[in-house]
Amino acid sequence: MTGNDTSRLVAWAHEMRAVHGRLRAALRVAGESLEIDDLLLYCRGFCAALDGHHRAEDNTLFPAIEAAHPELAPVLRQLKQDHSMIAHLLGSLTAAVQRSADAEELRNHLEGVGAIMENHFRYEERRLLSVLETLNLTVTTEEAFGPL
Repeated sequence: MTGNDTSRLVAWAHEMRAVHGRLRAALRVAGESLEIDDLLLYCRGFCAALDGHHRAEDNTLFPAIEAAHPELAPVLRQLKQDHSMIAHLLGSLTAAVQRSADAEELRNHLEGVGAIMENHFRYEERRLLSVLETLNLTVTTEEAFGPL
């Protein structure tokens, strides 16, 4: 599916799973980098991708879900709080990258982000996938899930 596909009903649940899969893979690649220069580069890319994903959800996807399913407002608030916590962790990782921290410190940051991210993704999928299967949005996948 292309990022500009708004001409048909998008399989939003499938898109969420695919985006989460790409973010998991990006985290894995970053953590497995052997060269510090590669690790620094992959950390920057991972931070940008995850942050962009969460901003898209907060600004586009979650308001659309809440409009169609107001009963999910507490779930969406919790997910936004998770996004805020993850953004804080990404800020710490970004600061470590900017000061060219050593590989061990960067990997420790990645492990922390990864643990929280995985827990967040599982909760999000458990609570939203069934809703996404019937959600009809007139936005692009990039607008809903970020530039992944």
